[in-house]
Amino acid sequence: MNKKSGFTVIEVCVLVVFLVVAGAIFVIQKGELQQQFNDKTRKTAINAMYYNLEEVFYKQNGHYPKTISEKNLTAIDPNLFTDPLGIVLGEEGSQYRYEPTNCDGEKCQSYTLRADLDLEEDYIKKSKN
Repeated sequence: MNKKSGFTVIEVCVLVVFLVVAGAIFVIQKGELQQQFNDKTRKTAINAMYYNLEEVFYKQNGHYPKTISEKNLTAIDPNLFTDPLGIVLGEEGSQYRYEPTNCDGEKCQSYTLRADLDLEEDYIKKSKN
C-alpha cells in the first residue's frame, strides 16, 4: 500500500480560517490598544498643562494667560502641546483645547482645558481659582 504524506484540503482550509480569525483579532486588538495609548497620552498632556498653569504660572502671575504655549508654560516638555495626530494646541483640528474665561486683555481669571478622547468622553480640567 502506498501512503502519501501531506495535508488534506480540509486541513489546509481549517488552517487558513484559523489564521484569518487570528489576524482579525490581532488587528482589532491593536487598534484598541493604540486608542488606549493615545487617550493616556492626551490625559498626561492635559494634566501637565493644568499643573503648570496652577502651580507655576498662576502662583507667579496671579492670573491665567489668554493663550498657552511653550513660551509661557516653560516648566513642561514642549512636545506635550502636540496631540497624537501631530497637531499643536491652538491649531485647527487639534485634540487639545485651552478655553480662557473672564479675561481682561491678556489676563484671565479662569480656564478650561479639554482633550478629545477616543474611548471616553472629553477629558476636562478646570481652573482652581
